[in-house]
Amino acid sequence: MKKLFTILSIVLLLNIKVKADEGMWLLPLIQQLNIEKMQQMGCELSAEEIYSINQTSLKDAIVIFGGGCTGEVISDKGLILTNHHCGYRSIQSHSTTEHDYLKDGFWTM
Repeated sequence: MKKLFTILSIVLLLNIKVKADEGMWLLPLIQQLNIEKMQQMGCELSAEEIYSINQTSLKDAIVIFGGGCTGEVISDKGLILTNHHCGYRSIQSHSTTEHDYLKDGFWTM
């Protein structure tokens, strides 16, 4: 009986469908392909605010630095959000024994 329950449990778990709906977001085609679905999922920006060839848009807030790393400008004061490994060396170079920013973190102002 225990064997049957285990087999049935495995079969049921294998039949569960999980949907990861990140999709492929082709910016020049965002108006035709993705914007309605993105707004249904909670996006409050228009397609033009995300990507516009001729106007300022979110695409202009993306920066490239550190040998291919990317970041996003998220404030009017120049605060950049990026991955840990992209800023590690710079943060380490500014750390001291009194102010270990890698261990303790920091706020930018």
